[in-house]
Amino acid sequence: MMERQRILSVVFSIVIAGYLVFVALTLAAMLLYPGGTLTDKSTPGYSFFQNFFSDLGRTESYAGRPSPIPAVIFFIALTMAGNSLVFFFAAFPWFFTRTLPGRMFSLAGSILGILSGLCFIGIAFAPANLALTVHKQLVLWAFRLFPAAVLLYAIAILREPDYPKRFALVFIAFGVLLVLYILLLEFGPDARTPDGMVIQATGQKIIVYASILSILIQAFGARQAHRIRSQA
Repeated sequence: MMERQRILSVVFSIVIAGYLVFVALTLAAMLLYPGGTLTDKSTPGYSFFQNFFSDLGRTESYAGRPSPIPAVIFFIALTMAGNSLVFFFAAFPWFFTRTLPGRMFSLAGSILGILSGLCFIGIAFAPANLALTVHKQLVLWAFRLFPAAVLLYAIAILREPDYPKRFALVFIAFGVLLVLYILLLEFGPDARTPDGMVIQATGQKIIVYASILSILIQAFGARQAHRIRSQA
C-alpha cells in the first residue's frame, strides 16, 4: 500500500514537471525559430499569432532556413508532454475504484487518454515538413480522443463519493473547449489565408495552454487527494 502511494506521488510530480518543462522549452524554441509562416515566408522570427506550435518542429522553417535546434527542442518538449499525459491517465484510475461506474468510466477515459498521449508523441516524430499527412492525422486524433477522455473522467469524478467535485467542472469546461477546437479544425477558416492563419494559430495556442492548465490542476488535485486518503 505504501509503495503504491509513493509511486502515485512520484507519477503526478513527473506530470507536473513535464508540463512546466514543455512550456519552458517551447518558449525557448520560439525565440530560436528562424522565421516564416505558412502565408508569409518573410516574417522574421516566430509570430505567436501566425505560427503553429508544429512549426517549431520543422527541420526547415517556412523562410527556407535550416531549423535544427528549435526542431530538437520541440521534439523533446512534445515527447515529454505526451509521456506526461500517458503517465497521468495511467495513474488516475486508482482514485476511482470504489464504485463500478467509477471503475468503468475511469478505465474508458484512461484508455482514450493514453491513446491521445501516444498521438502527441507521434506528432513529435512526424515533422510537418517531412510527413505532413501523418502529422495532420495524428493532430486530429489526439484532439478527438482527448475530449472524450476528459468528459468520461468528469462523469467518474461526479460519481466518486469522496473525490472533490470541483475537478469535474474543470474537466467539463476543458472538454467543451476541446470540442470547440475540433470544430475549428474541421470547419474553421483555411489556415492558408492570412485571416484563417491568425484564427487557427490563436485557437491552437488557447487550446494547448488550456490543456496544460487543466492537466496541471488535475495533477495537483490528484496529489492532494492522494495525501488526504493516505492520512485517512
